[in-house]
Amino acid sequence: MNTLSTIVAACISLVISAASSAQNGTIKIVSSLPRTGSANAQTGTIVNGIKMAIAEVGGKIDGYEIAYEDWDDASPQRGNWDPTVEAQNANKAVTDTTIVGYIGTFNSGAAKISMPELNRAGLVMISPANTYSGLTKPGLGEANEPAIYRPSGKISYFRVVPTDDLQGAVAAEFVAASGAKRVFVLHDRELYGKGIAEVFERRAKELGMEVAGLEGIDTKAANYKSLAQKVKFSKSDAAFFGGTTQTNAGQVAKDLRSAGFTGMLVVPDGCCEEAFIQAAGAKNLEGNTFVTFGGLPPAELTGRGAQFRDGYRKMYNAEPEAYAVYGYECARVLLDAIRRAATKTRAGVLQAVAQTKDFDGALGSWSFDANGDTTNRVMSINAVKDGKFVFVKRVGDASAAGAAKGSETPSDAPAR
Repeated sequence: MNTLSTIVAACISLVISAASSAQNGTIKIVSSLPRTGSANAQTGTIVNGIKMAIAEVGGKIDGYEIAYEDWDDASPQRGNWDPTVEAQNANKAVTDTTIVGYIGTFNSGAAKISMPELNRAGLVMISPANTYSGLTKPGLGEANEPAIYRPSGKISYFRVVPTDDLQGAVAAEFVAASGAKRVFVLHDRELYGKGIAEVFERRAKELGMEVAGLEGIDTKAANYKSLAQKVKFSKSDAAFFGGTTQTNAGQVAKDLRSAGFTGMLVVPDGCCEEAFIQAAGAKNLEGNTFVTFGGLPPAELTGRGAQFRDGYRKMYNAEPEAYAVYGYECARVLLDAIRRAATKTRAGVLQAVAQTKDFDGALGSWSFDANGDTTNRVMSINAVKDGKFVFVKRVGDASAAGAAKGSETPSDAPAR
């Protein structure tokens, strides 16, 4: 009788324990991305990638329910990310103690606003798209960067994309390899665009190219016809624009071609979206316009990257755009950290994210370095052909990600 009672008691204990384990509570992940305005085409695919990663773990880790909230950091008034909204999102995340991970931001300028607040709260932030070097790398931004974003003295911000100091240099090297001797550099005067343009300018000079001009534009201007004439008469072999579709890159490209500028035009990943082609006009980009991208287009991904691409097609009945995989990778890294964390708290998850090494991801095998940057250095050059982005070549560290399959492959690459 005593033995039977002992067995029954043990069984009841196991049932109670199992029930408790299955109902440990809820862990929340949020993303803060511009979901209002033209950037929604890109950020929608990032959100899809996040949801796909959560679905793959069944929405649970170690008995905890994984809840996800998709937050907009844009406003109808701006039609793009809004500093006030991003600040509100950061504050909301800080006060909700069930939130252990913040995926964002899309724009580097937005990251500058939320990074210090999240850092004070010990809340880990992982970006799928920020590329401004000063957010993480000393000596590559303002004098007080990146320390100003780390008031706690600890690193809590990470990103899965290569930075502008790498992408801007790659763009200059590609232009130099084409035989160009003289270049004209334009930018949108914003954090991302101006930063990458200055990197391009510096590297172009190191490579022996003459920089005919470095000018910022008024992003609200109706056109840039006079500036386009200036570029044309500078007799430059190539032009580089640092900016995004949302800061009028399409109009810049259109006016350059209308003015008769026939040289190479190179733009960064902030223009790598269908909306850029539509704004500029496909004919104006055909054949001699190139877009750098901090990674590989979906068609060129192999291994786990190819598995992601196939899974995305099946789940959404659509082709993934280029940044979809970065949203997916952010979520997978965060979910993996939650699984490994000694405690399912902000501090435990932050520590686990910081310890991410040799991560076997959709972007290849990579780690976070001491600054919170990915060790992945793979980038690509893309062109516009028949109104579509096509893959031209892979550039960067070949050992950092899965090998590309070839060249001139159609790409549905979106913007940064």
